[in-house]
Amino acid sequence: MTSPIGRETDRVDGPLKVTGGARYAADHRPEGLLHGYLVQATVGKGTVRAMDVSRAEAAPGVVAVFTPFRPLPLNPPGPQQSGENYSALQDTSVRFRGQVIGVVVADTAEHARDAAALVTADYAVAPARTSLADAGPGASTGVLQKLAPDVASIEAALASSPVTVTTTVSQNAQHHIAMEPHGTTSVWVDDQLTVYMGAQAPQQAAATIASRLGVDATKVRVICRYTGGGFGQRSPVWNEALLCAAAARALGRPVKLVLSREQVFTAIGHRAAVRQTIRLGARTDGTLLALAHDTDGELPAAGGWRMLPGRDTSAVTYRTPNIRIDQRLVTLDTPPTWSMRAPAEAPGMFALETAMDELAVATEVDPVELRLRNYATEDPIEGRRFSTKHLDECYRIGAERFGWGKRQARPRSRTDGDWLVGMGMASAIYPAWRQPASARARFRDDGRVLVSSATSDLGTGALTMLAVIGADELGLPVGEVVSELGDSTLPPGGVGAYGSSVTTSTVPAVQAACRAAVAALVRAAVDNPRSPFTGRDPATVRYRRGRVESGGRSVDYGTLLRAMGVPHVEAVGDTGPPDNPSQCRFHCFGAHFCEVRVHRLTGEPRVSRVTSVFDVGKVVNAKATRGQLMGSVIWGIGHALLESDPIERNGRFAAATLADYLVPVHADTPDIDVHWLDRPDPHISELGAKGLGEIGLVSTAAAIGNAVFNATGVRVRDLPITLDKLL
Repeated sequence: MTSPIGRETDRVDGPLKVTGGARYAADHRPEGLLHGYLVQATVGKGTVRAMDVSRAEAAPGVVAVFTPFRPLPLNPPGPQQSGENYSALQDTSVRFRGQVIGVVVADTAEHARDAAALVTADYAVAPARTSLADAGPGASTGVLQKLAPDVASIEAALASSPVTVTTTVSQNAQHHIAMEPHGTTSVWVDDQLTVYMGAQAPQQAAATIASRLGVDATKVRVICRYTGGGFGQRSPVWNEALLCAAAARALGRPVKLVLSREQVFTAIGHRAAVRQTIRLGARTDGTLLALAHDTDGELPAAGGWRMLPGRDTSAVTYRTPNIRIDQRLVTLDTPPTWSMRAPAEAPGMFALETAMDELAVATEVDPVELRLRNYATEDPIEGRRFSTKHLDECYRIGAERFGWGKRQARPRSRTDGDWLVGMGMASAIYPAWRQPASARARFRDDGRVLVSSATSDLGTGALTMLAVIGADELGLPVGEVVSELGDSTLPPGGVGAYGSSVTTSTVPAVQAACRAAVAALVRAAVDNPRSPFTGRDPATVRYRRGRVESGGRSVDYGTLLRAMGVPHVEAVGDTGPPDNPSQCRFHCFGAHFCEVRVHRLTGEPRVSRVTSVFDVGKVVNAKATRGQLMGSVIWGIGHALLESDPIERNGRFAAATLADYLVPVHADTPDIDVHWLDRPDPHISELGAKGLGEIGLVSTAAAIGNAVFNATGVRVRDLPITLDKLL
């Protein structure tokens, strides 16, 4: 039988999703269900002096109103818990506009929403810090630096370079805005809590909820069979989920709390605003002599993700004898930040690849050739070699598929009627991360195999990946393997769905589980007195393509289990990180080639075509791979041209609705040609898969920006690239 790995496999969950059979967090309707709705602060910083909830309590259907003056008890977050650094309703401090200051619970979602609008608050208002520019330089997280033996400082290295480039770029906050708004349904049965929610790491979510509620971890179960997108935003447990569980406990009835679309923008983390400066020093042929990368990233006082864009970009991408990375964090009174797909790499590589394009212009070296002249086989600071790296092949194939040879180096050289046409390219890099993981494989007497893992499928195709790997390992058709995930009670040590690490980490665990299950099936076949193989030497019994064979006799495993009177035989496989993590740097790579058109009268920018080639190790499912990479490229178009949410001085997000926060639609999406090398990385796992969910977003914005410069001669360094900046 031909292996299903690398083939075009349909999603195993596709029929359920398109027919409405897939149940998401808010689709659960337990008996006696109540509904919650958040009340949020309307000032940027200060203290709640008083709240009037009398009209809300008298409103139709209202069961309870919780505030800092009538709180739901929650423990503070532990030192290892991520997300916000405070517990909602436990004090009267307002840390940011949109902070939860109340929860209304009623018999219907509409009654809860309408009553929440009747709650009023009186504040003592304090000045809010909302701007990176106003706040000034942040606190350094530590300097990464390596200098040549005869160089005193990075400043000296830059000063002695024949060619220097200084590039400062910035971008405002960005939002995940997954298709499924955050929702939680909490059900207590005696002292056992079941929480239906979107969670990128169900086991960690269950442990966090238990800790914050002050109950034993064994008493909490988190279920997220289907999740409508995460992109990092569903990694922590936010206050809305904790309050939902606490309200259900306090009221003795199930509670569902679903955020409105506008609430998602403020009650849940966003990608931090960041300002970056890249300084390059080079010889006249473009060979790098020095690189300095300084960043100031938003870190809210309420907690969040640390924006460190230089660590996994400038620190590892190009060969240079002198390098210095200084990443600073600026404390602001803004909603919490959190990781968002390619969290630091997307902004970091926009800065680096914009600077590299400016260096190409300054030295009159072709942008592809410039990158080849500075090609790195090891990271320039630690000197660790990359486990595998075929980025040079990505350049070659991408340039050929795209037609890079037709590019004109001089800006404004190509026109098509009233449109200025330009080409740009950029390198992409993203860490390949393998976490410890567990999986279970179960042979069932109905003739199917169940493969289970506690990780989540956020729409990226993990359910299908489990089935494909199980089918390949056991020699079965994919349709005979049932996959199961998104449940904190599944095999412990399950990997979290973040960092493009699910496939990289879970594949070895599924392989180990299947092999252990085969061994368990053989043992059962020789030990069970009702088995046709009872008493035989296990060494003479083998499993092959769904059948157990020995001495000329062959029985399929379903028939064998029924004959033995055993409903199933199972085993768990556990795997750890790669064997040599200290010796290698594990990364994925890519190259984007982009053509844009800018209208010479209106300044309107349009991406007309994109070619992207990736080195992501062995691909499990070609159909899912194509969709993931294309989707990330489209996200990169939004990063370049559309996405931005500035914060006003009063702490209010200026674009906190889908009417104002712009993302690419069909009309913005050009022809996208994605290609991958399918070269396994034998150092990261036996299969050699590296993960690919985020690499497609990295540097797409830089390629677009570089193409805009080639079309117009205007260099836009502050994202997004909008027509007013091109006029």
